[in-house]
Amino acid sequence: MNAANLQIEGLLMAVAAVNRCLVTKDILLRDEIERALAQAEAAITGDDRAIEDLTPANRDAVAFPIRLLRAANARDAAADFAALTRSVGQNKGRYNDQQ
Repeated sequence: MNAANLQIEGLLMAVAAVNRCLVTKDILLRDEIERALAQAEAAITGDDRAIEDLTPANRDAVAFPIRLLRAANARDAAADFAALTRSVGQNKGRYNDQQ
């Protein structure tokens, strides 16, 4: 695996841990984190964004970090990276231009 991919994996897991800490300390509600991440995903993948030049696979690549953090946020306990990536793959939606 590419070293940059490992760094991104580490960064995502760190952000997921910080999000859990914010919820545990009652600084943010899990729903607030979910709303923020959902808005970020919609900004990236929504039909109103100028993404005509991106293939569905490229859109998924751009949205993957947000989707992984949403999957982590939906869990009560920490999950490993592989489990979160499986969850993202199983739960991602389809784009209007996918057949």
